[in-house]
Amino acid sequence: MADVFVTTDELAKLLDDGGPVTLLDVRWQLSQPDGRVDHERGHLPGAVYVSLDDELSDHTVDGRGRHPLPSGSSLQQAARRWGVRKGVPVVVYDDWNRAGSARAWWVLRAAGIEDVRILDGGLRAWTAAGRALEAGPVEPSPGDVVVLHDDLYAGAMPTLTAEQAAEHPNLLDARAPERFRGEVEPVDPVAGHIPGARNVPSTSVLNADGALLPDAEIAALGWSFGGSEQVGVYCGSGVTAAVLVAALAAAGVDAALFPGSWSQWSGQDRPVETG
Repeated sequence: MADVFVTTDELAKLLDDGGPVTLLDVRWQLSQPDGRVDHERGHLPGAVYVSLDDELSDHTVDGRGRHPLPSGSSLQQAARRWGVRKGVPVVVYDDWNRAGSARAWWVLRAAGIEDVRILDGGLRAWTAAGRALEAGPVEPSPGDVVVLHDDLYAGAMPTLTAEQAAEHPNLLDARAPERFRGEVEPVDPVAGHIPGARNVPSTSVLNADGALLPDAEIAALGWSFGGSEQVGVYCGSGVTAAVLVAALAAAGVDAALFPGSWSQWSGQDRPVETG
């Protein structure tokens, strides 16, 4: 878990000791994608706001879902604006079910930036621990980070194409159960799920406070994957699936992300299963 998540106590000690760390505030919700106003009202000291829609996605890309991955070169430019530096650890956080921070963790890791961790419990855990916030925008000194992969679809983190997802024997759908079953579909053109997928909502790996479940409870979820194939994960547009990928990584399970997810699949006249 320590390679993927960091606790508030661990982060607070690092900051109190004056250790170098870059904090990224990735507030995002499906109903409120722009979190800049909330960031400026109060954020962790020195944290820079990161836009999931504008900086962790590339909407000029067609046919790859609602949140296509950015290029490594554009990500490098953005990361340098955020003040990300060579050899300095990065901690990402959000205020909604670890969706924004998990997306940032996955994208940065896919680009080859290794020392990135998610704040367990997010903003809520930080304030619940009595830790202070700062207000106003943050303008960091430019960073010098260098990304290693320009094509994040073939970067340092494993991914699946739609064709691979169609044949995958261990495919998990991280959306809410009612969306998986096809009872509702608030965003995409078709309701249902990829045939053969199993529903494991991203929120099922979090407790009521939004922190990752303890190891024993994660194990009790009953991960059981047949064969030697890697686990595959998708969601609506590749965002909340990253929460499941991160939780699986913390539990020692390797997982590949289908970045386009249901938004790509349902827009390509592919087979659909309901129930």
